[in-house]
Amino acid sequence: MRVLVSTFALWLTTLIVGGSGPRGFWIEPINDDPYSPLITMLLVALVFGLVNGTLGKLVRFVSIPLYIITLGLFGLIVNGILISVIAWLSDLAGFGLNVDGFWWGVLGAVVMSVLASIMNALLGTNRKKKR
Repeated sequence: MRVLVSTFALWLTTLIVGGSGPRGFWIEPINDDPYSPLITMLLVALVFGLVNGTLGKLVRFVSIPLYIITLGLFGLIVNGILISVIAWLSDLAGFGLNVDGFWWGVLGAVVMSVLASIMNALLGTNRKKKR
């Protein structure tokens, strides 16, 4: 369910930040198939989850002092770096997320996290199950 929420948040982020056309923050589909944009979004959301779960946790742990000094604002830089890594991985694959620059990545990460938080709160996907 979280991958679907991330996929929908990614799609909305490309519409809000990137607009129409290849500028700012956009998705490059795998091919010209009608379903390829959806498949590409799902793949990018899956890669986003994997990168955020592995590299993201490591970078956040190492940069705890910077989080404390900047009162958490360093998290914007970390999210921009993670988006840049995902865009780099997508570029290696020849499809997926494209970002014009680091600050577009930061803006996209902020918008995507806000949208995903709102959708997770509405759907209740962040609640822990009672045992």
